[in-house]
Amino acid sequence: MKWWFVIVSVIVARDLMKRFGEFAAVDNISFTVEEGEIFGFLGPNGAGKTTAMKMIQCISPKSGGKLEVFGMDVNTYQREIKRLLGVVPQETNLDPDLTVYENLLVYSRYFDIPRTEAEKRIDELLDFVQLRDKKDTSIIQLSGGMKRRLILARSLINDPRLLILDEPTVGLDPQARHLIWDRIKKLQSQGSTIVLTTHYLEEAERLCDRLVIMDNGKILVEGKPDELVRGYVGTDIVEVEKNPVAIDYLDRTSANYEVMGDMIQVYTDNPQKITNALLEKCKLGHVIARRATLEDVFLKLTGKKLRD
Repeated sequence: MKWWFVIVSVIVARDLMKRFGEFAAVDNISFTVEEGEIFGFLGPNGAGKTTAMKMIQCISPKSGGKLEVFGMDVNTYQREIKRLLGVVPQETNLDPDLTVYENLLVYSRYFDIPRTEAEKRIDELLDFVQLRDKKDTSIIQLSGGMKRRLILARSLINDPRLLILDEPTVGLDPQARHLIWDRIKKLQSQGSTIVLTTHYLEEAERLCDRLVIMDNGKILVEGKPDELVRGYVGTDIVEVEKNPVAIDYLDRTSANYEVMGDMIQVYTDNPQKITNALLEKCKLGHVIARRATLEDVFLKLTGKKLRD
């Protein structure tokens, strides 16, 4: 006997729209998030990624299209969806009048978790985020990294099936950021599905199985980080100061390059060949070759102009 299983995507968006008057903050986007993966939203300020996240959280109704979480429409089954979510907001919104333990205990009441079960979960979560020794400490005495870890623990109090992280490591030092990354990957290994936004491109490259880059309310690209890097900029980048001789050579050899300010960036899978040519044929004295990153893809697609 053969058994057939229907795998339902955790999130399905088709032609999703969000309008504020005539302005389309999210403009006809489509994507899916599969169970057990880490899915990222990247984009400059005003790209529409936060608006998309708010619709997934059922705190901002969609204007059009389809958006389902666990097979439920976000405009119809808000209460049911919210009970399955854990959310780490960008801002720190812990209660400063309560201790670490009390913040978690009070939050557990929103989900009608029995006191004995809540206490058990809190002890486990404090161990998970390495805050057991801060259990009775007031919030104002915690460092920024400790607060972010506590917010992560709080988001897990209801044992969510979907975890939404909005800039989870914003403002943290490298040590605290790496600890949060480790906790996120451990959650994934335990079966959690995670959606995140971040401005740290290294963070997205390390954590995300798949991601989208958005701008002006639209999805520009979607895919795995390493595939996007190879597809849009190649494996390596050669950088050299802007020089007419170098530009002439690159044009004659049909090289893939861009002029960015006073620098030329050459996208290539053969950095040694490009470097040697620029040094020998163009007589340039200073050339840098480095590995291409997701940040290079991001800047190539969205530009370097500062967004407010």
